[in-house]
Amino acid sequence: MSYCEFVQNLEIENVHRQYHDTEYGFPIDDDHLLFARLVLEINQAGLSWDIILKKKENFFKAFDDFDIQSIAHYTDKKKYDLMQNAGIIRNRLKIEATIYNAQRIVAIQNEFGSFKKWLDKNHSITKAEWIKLFKKTFHFTGGEIVNEFLMSTGYLPGSHKESCPIYKKVLKKKPKWLELK
Repeated sequence: MSYCEFVQNLEIENVHRQYHDTEYGFPIDDDHLLFARLVLEINQAGLSWDIILKKKENFFKAFDDFDIQSIAHYTDKKKYDLMQNAGIIRNRLKIEATIYNAQRIVAIQNEFGSFKKWLDKNHSITKAEWIKLFKKTFHFTGGEIVNEFLMSTGYLPGSHKESCPIYKKVLKKKPKWLELK
């Protein structure tokens, strides 16, 4: 069953329906929001997406609205505080990966101007090449995490069926060069 089929009979207030209709597959231009999506995908590993969507606001609060520079400089005290925060996923490896990945994105921003520009530069590579690139660049980014991150941000196809009413909305938001994917 596709995500589109899964949400079609859900109430409009359902977190899955809201995510599907307003975020999933839509391109993201803001580095902090791209980073947030990556972190949420990482935290979903081994858990249900339902848990992540319900804790999404808590993640934004706990991680300073995903301000990349701030997270890149988190101290051991901040890591400890995050481990005590029941509003997020309290997994030490995922928290450490978030900090490490923020540091990597700072380096990417310094080299390419932004995380988005780095993603855009690599837009034409295959899914397997994306996975290899992410594993080389970031921590805690296996194949499924990379695939979902890239699909959910419009870099890989498959977020919506062509028959889904949201499909055309997503297509209108994508840059022309990304529509070829």
